[in-house]
Parts: sequence; C-alpha cells; structure tokens
Amino acid sequence: MDEQTKNHLLPRSELANLINQFLEYLEIEKNCSKLTIRDYRHYLETFAKWHSETQGDKSIGKLDLATVRKYRVYLANRIDEKGLTLKRVTQNYYIIALRSFLRFLIKNDHETLEPSKIDLPKTESRSLKFLEKEQVDRLVTACDTSKEEGLRDRAILELLFSTGLRVSELVKLNKNQINFERREFGVIGKGGKARIVFVSDRAAKWVQEYLKKRKDVFKPLFIRYSGKVIEENGGEKMRLTARSIERIVKKYVRLARLPVDATVHTLRHSFATDLLTNGADLRSVQEMLGHKNISTTQIYTHITNKQLREVHKSFHSGNK
Repeated sequence: MDEQTKNHLLPRSELANLINQFLEYLEIEKNCSKLTIRDYRHYLETFAKWHSETQGDKSIGKLDLATVRKYRVYLANRIDEKGLTLKRVTQNYYIIALRSFLRFLIKNDHETLEPSKIDLPKTESRSLKFLEKEQVDRLVTACDTSKEEGLRDRAILELLFSTGLRVSELVKLNKNQINFERREFGVIGKGGKARIVFVSDRAAKWVQEYLKKRKDVFKPLFIRYSGKVIEENGGEKMRLTARSIERIVKKYVRLARLPVDATVHTLRHSFATDLLTNGADLRSVQEMLGHKNISTTQIYTHITNKQLREVHKSFHSGNK
C-alpha cells in the first residue's frame, strides 16, 4: 500500500477530531459566539455521520463534488423533528458550514476539496419584517408597568427598538454598563467587533424606572422573576436567557394584536428601518448595527429610500 492510499484510509474518528479542531479555531481565533459554535457543531456532526455511513473509511481528503452532490440530495430529503423537509435556506446553512470547515483544513495543510468549487444555490429572498412606529408604540404599551416584571419588559422592548441590539448582546448587559448621562454604552458584537450603542431618551427613561424598582444587588441588567433565587456570583444565575427574551417579545406581540409575527430580530430591523426612513445614511446605520460589510445593511434600502419615494410621489400619474 503506497503512502497516498494510507493517507486516504484514516480512522473514522479522524473526521471528528478535525471537526473539533475547527470548532476550537472558531472559539479561540475567530471569537465566535457559543450559539454560532453550537450551530456549526450540529451541521458538521450531521455531515460526519452521513459521511461515515455512506463513505466508509474514506478520509475527508477524498471528498469530491460527486460526494457533496449526494450529501445535498440527502439534506433535501432529510426530515426534521417536526416531520418536515429542510427548507432550502436551512440546507444552505449545512453547506456553508462544510465550506468553512474545508477552508480551515486547506489553511492547515490538509488535502481536501477546494471549497470554492461548491456552489450555493440561490434562495428566494425573504421579505423583511419590520414594525411601523405606531406598531412599536402598541407593542411597548402592552406592558403592565404597575408591576416590576412589566417595567422590566417595557425596558427590554424600548431598549431593543432604541439600539438594534442582537438578543445575544442584550442578555449580556449589566446594570453598571449604561452611561445614562451620555445615553450610550459599549458592546462586543459578532466576531468580537466592538461598537458604541446609543440609547433614546424614551428607552433611557424606562430602563431607569425599572432599575429604581430593583431592590436586589444582582449584576445583570435584566433578571428573571420566576424560579429559585440564586445570589451567588453576583446573581449571574438570575440573568434572563436569550430564549426568555424571545418569549417576552412574542407575549407582547400577541397582547398588542400586531399583524406581524415579530421577533427580537424584527425590532432590530425596525430600528434600522426607522433610522433610514428618517434620513440616516447607510454607513452610519451599518456602524450602529455592527455589520461587518455594508452589503448586509443594504437589505434595508429598497424599503427606506426617501428619494425613490419622492420620485414616485412627484411623477406617478396615480398621485395627481
């Protein structure tokens, strides 16, 4: 058996070891969030299981486009936990993870398929959901602010709309983090990108109202009010989770009877849309959202371009 053949008959655990190395790279060198690493682990472990079952002892070095095509057929026919086939956009997440993994392998001198050869099919563009100002007002006023928990929820909703924070950024906030005099605070976003976040007067008012009601000495800005009180480590166990924040938003979307199935990310979209509609420039909004590339921010321009709106109003015959 020649050396090249030996290299392509690696033990099955080799792929798992390489995946673990890649995940460590994401954590240590790329500073990816735990959520991102969890998702990549799921996508790549799915590939590893399929590869082991269908390719036997072949190493990742023998991966070719024909094998990737078979994997894509598998994904297209895979049934999720709800008994549904994976959406095209979800299938793409698995392939994006595989391409990133292959890129890592090549960077570290492993022989494998060139990831640029794997094309991603175009997916249907998803409609951009956002709330109008009147809808945001209905959402935030659905909170019963006579109770401390309702005050917390109002502060959460106001802060999300005021700042465009991601849910992962919101849950990490501590009480001493916001400079109320300057109406700003710093966050570390995706990929370790730092940015300054600005707080509107209205949001600052409700966060301060909430903090006045707090009698605890817990460090987190937003805490839970159910379950056992755990005071250790500055009340870290009292911190609201991302899932809890999502549930809070869903609760008030129902109470406000909004026609949009809004999420935390909908409020982020609403933040950006509100700024652009009122004349903010795209580059500034990019900075406030913490987008690495302006192309990511450009998804908002087709619905917020004031000049196009004015052209339509001035020249379309239906307006005369």
